[in-house]
Amino acid sequence: NAGTEADVYISVYGERGDTGSRQLLRSQKPKKFLKGQTDIFAVEAVHLGHLYKIVIGHNGLGSGNGWFLDKVVIKDPITDLDYTFLCHRWLDQGQDDGNIARDLTVTDASTLPGIQELGLKREETWAAEKWKFQEGNTLQFYNRLTHGFICLSPDSTVDALGDQKNKYGKVFFRWMYA
Repeated sequence: NAGTEADVYISVYGERGDTGSRQLLRSQKPKKFLKGQTDIFAVEAVHLGHLYKIVIGHNGLGSGNGWFLDKVVIKDPITDLDYTFLCHRWLDQGQDDGNIARDLTVTDASTLPGIQELGLKREETWAAEKWKFQEGNTLQFYNRLTHGFICLSPDSTVDALGDQKNKYGKVFFRWMYA
């Protein structure tokens, strides 16, 4: 009972606007929205640029209208990019949280500008900083709020009292609280 016979609607949001609510009418399959089935729909719209969100749901009508949605993948024919929106939840008034519509944000990192650069920066930072986490090192975190040090010792103990002086001569990290 993971499929639905209800009318399903989608709104697609991008950096240049949105499609408005569109009913998903004609699948490439003879019967749409069945359990375990992948349906493919063509939705005509102006080019929205990079996509970031969709709203998908159904009208709740018909017998067995509850629907378990795994994910939605939108292929942009202009840029040839795939945008993935993970759901893995029920759209059912009697299941999960009772909602029959979901706001889903893009989860495919390759389509977000700058996300790849951020990943590379993280790798570079880890390569430069991983020595601090080697066995035998004591880590100290400075808490600006309490003006004390929190120490993580090699024996897995934590001194979280926030001592006012640096016990080990170096501060590896500083926690900054606004």
